[in-house]
Amino acid sequence: MVKQTKEGHPMLTLWHCENARSFRPLWALEELGLDYELKMLPFPPRFTKPEYMEENPLGTIPLLVDGATRMTESAAIPHYLAMVHGEGRLTLAPDHPDYGAYLNWLHHGEATLTFPQTLVLRYAIFEPEERRQPTVAADYKRWFLVRLKLLEETLSDGREFLVGGQFTMADIAVHYALFLAIRIGMRDELPPNCLRFHDALLERPGFKAAQARQSAEGQAQGTGKVL
Repeated sequence: MVKQTKEGHPMLTLWHCENARSFRPLWALEELGLDYELKMLPFPPRFTKPEYMEENPLGTIPLLVDGATRMTESAAIPHYLAMVHGEGRLTLAPDHPDYGAYLNWLHHGEATLTFPQTLVLRYAIFEPEERRQPTVAADYKRWFLVRLKLLEETLSDGREFLVGGQFTMADIAVHYALFLAIRIGMRDELPPNCLRFHDALLERPGFKAAQARQSAEGQAQGTGKVL
């Protein structure tokens, strides 16, 4: 039976692994104050929960289910949630002068920043010991740090948020890449403006609520942490 909200609409459902990319839409859900069901998965779900492939043939997370809509991209889901369920909150309108920058940062967080981190994770952490490639991991770690140049320069004027003088889904998308970097031991290598930006957003009530929700649900559903 599909769970429903108190208004009688199908409830949003997010499939999530603790502190994985799917944290982006989880944080967005909390920032928007939306009702949702959180389904926690052990990592990697395609191996630990093969039945999940029936929900998402890719076996990746996140998966957001909203009625007939099914989405798997962690940077696209926050924007969708804001536009479809949040009356455009935490986005910029197309006529805003920073709209292009907003969209660019929204995708920059995943395509430019998180991509090299996935290879660091694979070849330094997730592969069995005999298949790990320290040189490959080190190369992509350096690649990630070089790719922080634009973010560091953008934040050099002391701004609190990336665009429009306000917190947006672009901040969520970019922040996760820094959050992941710190979780894999790179805090001392992050440049100062990026680190300031990261630490400040940790204090947002929405971030803290998302962390608390995943922890509580993970314990209740018996799943472990990714990192």
